[in-house]
Amino acid sequence: MKQSGCTVFNDRHFSCENCDGCVSGGFDSATSQIVLCQNNIRHQSHMNRVVTHELIHAFDHCRAHVDWFNNVKHLACSEIRAANLSGDCTLMNEIARFKFGLKGHHQACVRDRAIRSILAVRKVSKEMAEKAVDEVFDACFNDLEPFGRIPHSKTDAKRAYRDFQNRDRYNANL
Repeated sequence: MKQSGCTVFNDRHFSCENCDGCVSGGFDSATSQIVLCQNNIRHQSHMNRVVTHELIHAFDHCRAHVDWFNNVKHLACSEIRAANLSGDCTLMNEIARFKFGLKGHHQACVRDRAIRSILAVRKVSKEMAEKAVDEVFDACFNDLEPFGRIPHSKTDAKRAYRDFQNRDRYNANL
């Protein structure tokens, strides 16, 4: 976040609150604050996914200056990236939801979760949410910043972090 021009303070940018329904977390763009729904997060692995998902939104807010309220394509892109990079669509999570397939399933999961997220936070029709997701899907699905890869496992996440730490060192030698 710091390299993208945004400073993060754990005590100011993270908040644990009780939330309505089955919402696990959210990103408040007005305050640049990540909200974790303490009453709906029951396992460390779930919290890790929620924090990662919301940090992707915070990163997009900082890096891309997302127009969250007026441009549904901006929201769709950030939701695609968050679902893709946070672990929301890992095989184990999908099996736990009784949804799984092989070919193209990760992409289908990302698309479905992005549409569901848009519908949860904006009053738009399902058709409008699907259209926005479909129009930006390829570009946003393939935008892997800041990780450089889809972290499918803890090992992938560690490799992505190592790559991130070393990327400036490699570019400095060119």
